[in-house]
Parts: sequence; C-alpha cells; structure tokens
Amino acid sequence: MKKPQLYLETSVWNFYFANDAPEKRDVTMSFFDKIRQGEYEIFISDIVIEEIGKAGEDKKQLLLEKISEISPVRLMVNEQIAGLAQRYIVEGVLPTNKIEDAMHAAIATFFEMDALISWNLKHLANLKKMEMINGINMKEGYAKRLELITPMEVSDEEV
Repeated sequence: MKKPQLYLETSVWNFYFANDAPEKRDVTMSFFDKIRQGEYEIFISDIVIEEIGKAGEDKKQLLLEKISEISPVRLMVNEQIAGLAQRYIVEGVLPTNKIEDAMHAAIATFFEMDALISWNLKHLANLKKMEMINGINMKEGYAKRLELITPMEVSDEEV
C-alpha cells in the first residue's frame, strides 16, 4: 500500500517544541514518531524554511535540526503555484497578509499531496477553508481533493 504523502506546513514543526501547549505538542511528537516509523512520506517547501528563518535564533536552530533529522522531501515553488495562491487571496479564501498560508495550500494542491497537515485552525485546517480551497482547485483543473487536517487527524492519539 502506498504511504500517504503529507505536506507539513510550519506550524506542525513549531508545535513539536510548544511547551506552552502541551496537548498539541504531545500529539505532534506522537505524529513525528509515526513519521520516524515510516508510516508517511513527508514534504515541505522553501516557504516553511523562510517562515522558520523569521524565528528567534534558538528556536530557528531547533526547528532546522528537526527538519534535518526527519529529512522531508523539499518541493519547489513555481509560477503555477504562485498563481494558485494568488487565486485563494483574490477569491477571499485567505487574507492578503496570509500569502504563506495560501502558498502552502497551493503547493500541496499542485503536487497532489494526500493532505496538508497544519495546526493553523483559523486559516488552513478547518472545514470551511478546506471546502473553499478545494472549490477553487476544481475550477483551476486540480481534480484531487486536498485534505487540510491537523496531526491529530492522522494519528491515533487522543488529546
């Protein structure tokens, strides 16, 4: 059976170290255990690296070390992805100042990921946004439905 292909946006990496949110941190750590066991194929993009670059030096180092340890496949942004992300903004799915979130969704769509994994419940991992993003994707000719879910939804852990 083919392993699920999961795109991990920045919040998932951040919550691995979120001592101020122990429930989400623990679910995230369990999710990463499953990644280490080879249950999923994991992907990121340069957008994740750019967002991590904005973190404080200590946090940035921790995050980059975790990425290095897990070794996700890095997906490259192209003009089609940038155009799709702009559509999400223009259509009002995501606010103008959330272009990175739009890019994450567009990357996961373009590369036909099984799911975009996020702890960003406001802009990505919620039913309304998922339906709106998939509606635009269909109009743009992307037939594969993109699931936008949290690590909890791909894990058998409970909070």
